[in-house]
This record gives sequence, C-alpha cells and structure tokens, in this order.
Amino acid sequence: MEKRIAVFASGSGSNAENLIAYFEKKEGVKVVLVLSNKSDAGVVKRAERLGVPCQVFQNAQWREGDPVVQTLREYGVDFIVLAGFLLRVPEALLHAYPNRIVNIHPALLPRHGGKGMYGDRVHQAVVEAGDTETGITIHYINEHYDEGGIIFQATCPVHPGDTFQEVAQRVHQLEYQYYPHVVEQLLHKLP
Repeated sequence: MEKRIAVFASGSGSNAENLIAYFEKKEGVKVVLVLSNKSDAGVVKRAERLGVPCQVFQNAQWREGDPVVQTLREYGVDFIVLAGFLLRVPEALLHAYPNRIVNIHPALLPRHGGKGMYGDRVHQAVVEAGDTETGITIHYINEHYDEGGIIFQATCPVHPGDTFQEVAQRVHQLEYQYYPHVVEQLLHKLP
C-alpha cells in the first residue's frame, strides 16, 4: 500500500523539492501535498512547478489544528515531513499523527535549538560559539521546539574563519543527502 507524505514548509522549499524528486523515483511512496503558512513562500511556486498540490493556511487555522488535520485526511496522508517550517505544531496534529511528524534542524541538537533558532540564525550561532563541528538533526516533533526524540544526526566540520554562509552550505549538503533516506527508512517501519 502506498505511503502518502505531506511536506510542510515556510521558505524557499529546496528541501521540499529534494524530497519530492527523491520519492518520485520510488515505488509505494509519494509526496501528495505541500502545506505552507506563507502564500509568498518559494515552496508554493516550487510545488506548483513540480505538479504537487499546495495549500496555504491561515495562522488561525493552524493554531486550531482541526482544519489542517481535515485537509491531511482528505489527501490520505500517512506521514508529515517538516522542511523549513517555522511554526510550532499544534496539539491536534500531534494527536492525529503520533510519531509520524519529523523535522530537520540545521545543527546538532540540543545545541542551537529552540524557538527562533532556524536557518542562518543557527549557522551564525554556531560560528559565534566557536564550534568545531555542526551538522543536522532529524527528530520527531513534540509540543516543544526541537525537543522531540532524535532519529539521526550527521556532522560536518566548522573551520576557523568560516563564515556562517560557508557553514550553511555544508549543512545544506547534509540535508539534501540524508533527509530523504531517513524519511524512507521511517516509512518502511510504519504499519
């Protein structure tokens, strides 16, 4: 039976596109929906170009949760992948999809996580802290930012004198390399 994925994104959508492209080549798994909280997010145009339905929801719908859960059920979604999605996941979604919502964070949690820690803010914090390595953390979502159970981590070096942009480039490569594979492994474990 086909596993159906929804991708939630708030930004440009490069990770969403990577996931869509990866699963297009796989049997039995499909990205069936992209959801965003920003109508002007790059991911909206990417989804349209890739032929994946995309819905933008209002913040009130998100906070309530039930309208989003209803949309996911209409599309038969089995699993949710956050790819640069910036809002805290509401209780209604956590209850509807227990241990079926994952996120990727651009640092080695628990370092440089929490509310407001996303994108270049994380890479800047890594550089300012003088960290010698950073990486990605793929984790389950719970009611707190970046505190769900860790599934997978991969590392890359931070060299003396690196700019946050150089760090970001290395971290993005890890995201593109590992996120689809880890999601696929998790899908194989679903009943």
